[in-house]
Amino acid sequence: MVLMEAPNGCCCSCWHRAIAFDFRGYGLSQHPPEPEKASFGDLVVDVIGVMDCLGINKVLAMPLNSLFPYTFVNDISARATTWAFLVGKDFGAMPAFHVAVVHPERVSGVITLGIPFSLPGVSAIQMHLLPKGFYVQSELQVASDDQEIMDLVNPSTPLPPWFTEDDLKVYSSLYENSGFRTALQVPYRTLAEDCGITDPKITAPGLLIMGEKDYALKLPGLEGYTRSEKVKEFMPNLEIIFMAEGNHFVQEQLPEQVNQLLITFLNKHST
Repeated sequence: MVLMEAPNGCCCSCWHRAIAFDFRGYGLSQHPPEPEKASFGDLVVDVIGVMDCLGINKVLAMPLNSLFPYTFVNDISARATTWAFLVGKDFGAMPAFHVAVVHPERVSGVITLGIPFSLPGVSAIQMHLLPKGFYVQSELQVASDDQEIMDLVNPSTPLPPWFTEDDLKVYSSLYENSGFRTALQVPYRTLAEDCGITDPKITAPGLLIMGEKDYALKLPGLEGYTRSEKVKEFMPNLEIIFMAEGNHFVQEQLPEQVNQLLITFLNKHST
C-alpha cells in the first residue's frame, strides 16, 4: 500500500509517501485463522482495514502482484480532500476492482497492470462477454497427463536481465515464511465463488497498463475483451495503454516508464 501526499503549492508528484502491506497469508503477514475458508472478501477487508487505520478517506489502489498491493494517496493539506488510488498487478487487481465496486465512495481511481476488469465468480461478469467455449479452450502450454507442471520448466534457462538473483532470494524467502497454502486458496481455489455483486461497474477513473508481449493475452478471449474495449462496459472512464516491449512483469521490466504512467495518471486525477 502506497500513500502519496502533496502539500499546498506543490505539484502532485513532489511528495510521495509509500505504505506497503502484505495481505493475510502472504509475505510477512500472519495466516488467516481458518486458511481453508480464506476468500477474496478477506482481501477487501484487509484493504479497507488499512485505510481505516491510516485515516484514508478516499483511496486509489494498485496491486503490483500477489505480494505487493499498493494504495496511492494525495493529501493536499490536513483540511483538504484525500485522494486514494488502488493499484493492482495480476490477481492483486481483483481486490482493487472489488473494493472500487463495493466502496465507490472511498476510491478516487484504479490502476491495474496485466489484468483488465474482472471479479471472482462467473456471475460477476456478464456471460455474453466471454467467447464461446471459453472454459474448454486452451491457448497456454499445459502439462500432459503424464507430466507435472514443473516438467515444462527448463532449469537452465537464465533469469531475464530485469530480475536478479537477489530478487529471486527475496521472493523465495517470503514464500518460505508464508508457504503456498493461502497463495493457492486465494485466488485460485476461490476464483469461482460468487462474490455477490450484481452490478459490477466502476465509475472512478481507471488506468490499465498491458504489455504487448504479456502471456496473459493468450488466455481465451482476454485480448479481444481488452482491445475491443468491451472492458469499458464495466469501467467507462478507463484509459488503456499497451507497452510495446512489455511482458507480464512490466513493472519490474520497465519500472521508469511504468512509474511515469502512474505519476501522470495520479497528477491528472488528484486535482
